[in-house]
Amino acid sequence: MTEMLMNNTIRLLIALKELNSDLVIQYLNENPEFLENYVLSHVNQERLQRWTAWKDQVRRQRHGENLNGEIIPDRKATLSKWKASMHSKKWSLLQELTRDIHNHSNKAQVLAELANCIATATSADGHNLYLVDNAQQQLLYQKPNNNNKSELASSAVGSARLASTLAGYVASTAETVRTGDILADDRFHGGLAVGGEKCQSVMGLPVIKGDGTFTGVIEVYRNVGGGIFTLEDEEVAISMVMWADVCVEYVEMYNCMTRQRKLNDFLLAVTKSIFQDIVSMDTVIMKIMNYAKKLVNADRASLFLVDTSTNELYARIFDTGKVDEKLPSKEIRFPIDKGVAGHVASTGEVLNIADAYTDRRFNREVDMQTGYRTKSILCMPIYIRGSIIGVVQMVNKLNGTFTKSDEESFETFAIYCGLALHHAKLYEKIRRSEQKYKVALEVLSYHSQSSEDEFQSVKTQNVPDKIANITHYHFSPWAVTAMEKPTYVLYMFRDLFGQIVRFDMDSLIRFTLTVRKNYRNVPYHNWDHAFSVAHAMFTVIKTTKHRFTPQECLALFVACLCHDLDHRGKTNAFMVKSASPLAAIYSTSTMEHHHFNQTVTILQNEGHNIFKYLSPEDYKQMLSDIRNCILATDLALFFGNKAKLKDIADKNELAWEDFDHRRLVHAIVMTGCDLVASAKPWKIQLDTVKYIFEEFYQQGDEEKAKGLTPMPMMDREKKHELPQLEVGFLVGICIPCYDLMVQVLPETTPMKDGALSNMKKWKELAEKSREDVEKELRIDSSERRHSLIQYGEHIDDDIDSSVKEEDIHEEEEDSIDGCVDETMPNNDSPSKTVSDDVSDDNERHEENITLD
Repeated sequence: MTEMLMNNTIRLLIALKELNSDLVIQYLNENPEFLENYVLSHVNQERLQRWTAWKDQVRRQRHGENLNGEIIPDRKATLSKWKASMHSKKWSLLQELTRDIHNHSNKAQVLAELANCIATATSADGHNLYLVDNAQQQLLYQKPNNNNKSELASSAVGSARLASTLAGYVASTAETVRTGDILADDRFHGGLAVGGEKCQSVMGLPVIKGDGTFTGVIEVYRNVGGGIFTLEDEEVAISMVMWADVCVEYVEMYNCMTRQRKLNDFLLAVTKSIFQDIVSMDTVIMKIMNYAKKLVNADRASLFLVDTSTNELYARIFDTGKVDEKLPSKEIRFPIDKGVAGHVASTGEVLNIADAYTDRRFNREVDMQTGYRTKSILCMPIYIRGSIIGVVQMVNKLNGTFTKSDEESFETFAIYCGLALHHAKLYEKIRRSEQKYKVALEVLSYHSQSSEDEFQSVKTQNVPDKIANITHYHFSPWAVTAMEKPTYVLYMFRDLFGQIVRFDMDSLIRFTLTVRKNYRNVPYHNWDHAFSVAHAMFTVIKTTKHRFTPQECLALFVACLCHDLDHRGKTNAFMVKSASPLAAIYSTSTMEHHHFNQTVTILQNEGHNIFKYLSPEDYKQMLSDIRNCILATDLALFFGNKAKLKDIADKNELAWEDFDHRRLVHAIVMTGCDLVASAKPWKIQLDTVKYIFEEFYQQGDEEKAKGLTPMPMMDREKKHELPQLEVGFLVGICIPCYDLMVQVLPETTPMKDGALSNMKKWKELAEKSREDVEKELRIDSSERRHSLIQYGEHIDDDIDSSVKEEDIHEEEEDSIDGCVDETMPNNDSPSKTVSDDVSDDNERHEENITLD
């Protein structure tokens, strides 16, 4: 048995020794079942597909070989028969990609999917995709995002010009590279830019658009033992990359159309929202900022408007990034050439700043104050009719930095912003004009000019040469009869300015009578009150050693005479709460702005312009001074004016030659004269307060009728609290005002003494019972108003005047010392517009004033 086995082994060894390829072929031809079983059992499908493709290609080759011994196919024949030579699975890859191309949102995703198809078609073990950043000349490796596999993350792997790696070489030469062993290839001593520790055969393909623009590099590789890439693999890959150009162009075009459609829908929504709901400029600004943030996916937004008069940028509304806090804030202003927004407003240049802290134009102070960190900024000008009217600034894009696409979309949006702001401004002007029209109709229905009979009646009266005690601080203006008051006004005009400013007496008479007629018949803020305030200013000008200019003295006196024109007996707060048309026109100091506007209206009436002999420049300054003086009677402004002037006076820094200092003194003196009733003798003070509070109670009654709760001082059910309220008013406002007046103008001490004496009386009254207080404050309608005050009687009531009559007469000549004769030639002033010179900085308060 052993001998038999040895013989069989010997025979087998002899057969194997004689075995050659011909015998194997012969055996396989004679035993096809064996070949079939072997292939099914030992050959994978991928290798079988490759054999089939090679067999079909070799059978069709009719050309010679290249230097490497490889068959060079006919390129046109190969391209034309590419589909036939590819396995159906490879073609289905492109078909599937084509069907799903709209699901890929950008170029990187399309090329990543294409690289995957090429790797599958060429039986590669792996692939890499690199895109070129043309701005930075960098190769960016594209890999799936860890958080979202459908998105790609980029990382720089070196300069596109660096050829030490295969990808860098392809990027530098824009040529297809195929190598059998990358580790042995001296051209690529850097190997693969990413990975490739086990790879052997590598093929690099440049991705070039139809216009010649280099886009990126696709790398496919096989690991050791996986075979080398053939020319046929290269042809397949190149064909697929050529298709990529069409695919990428389609995706970019599709994305562009989609982006434009979304932008159009967005702008349509913006237009509907803004133009269908134009309530105010602030509302439009807030909507613009909200839509701008959505458009470019920014964290915060700001809109600055250009103030051409001051060459500044300003903003009233700020985006805090919190939904609850989108409310108007205090307005800020800064020079038009400061910061990023200032640069854009000055130059019209669009700024896209990726890192704000590396840009010298960025102002870091805001971040330091708020703790907010500004990273990226997109800032763009807003144009209307070729002029920059504002700047929109986006801060911190939520995902990366602002792109060129953001700039293009935002540029289109900025056009709509300009139109929206322009129309909002026009709408606001129209709305204000409508409110002014309503106010004008209301005023005209109640008021009219003085009649010719009234004019002739006053004109025929002789203005006295001297009026006894008229410069006395305790003089009672309420003792002057209604018929005599116009004559007293003419006397005070003549006494103060007769030798300094040229007047037309007829115009002065008409002006005075029309001013009287334009005061309403309310309990306190009527013509009597205006006359008393004007007299107080007359006394201050005559008895103090001030250094006001003659024109300022004239403005002060006229402002006092007109400071409550058309007063309705209601407070500013009531006008706002009741939605008065006046409150819609003037957002602050509502009634005071209306009083000034009425003053200008009277001056515009034919035959009423008492300033017609002033030069245009002096006239504009006169209106500006009158306006500021009337606004100063708003007690809401008193505290700020007092604080400023007191600080100057306490430091002994008051400079009469300083216009700003004099204007502060104007404001305090106006307040002191407006409150003059509190400095009069007690019986005058008590009688006057009754009518002041009667006016308050009437307002309180209206508030109750509307379901509102009035303040205690306006509730007639709490009349017994009046003495205590008066004490608080004197302590909080009147006495501090007169203290400051005495500090600046010591001759006004009687006003302070009168207020202190009255405070003592009110404290005594406050200690009485409720019944006694109400009895003391009751108004007896059967008695003539102020019946205690008879003409020519001026009750001292325990007040010793610190200014003697003879001293007053001695100072009369000094009171106008240094005045310059500004008498102008007799002429009729031409029509002139002064709204730009006397208007408030706030556009709400502009008044268009035209003189006859």
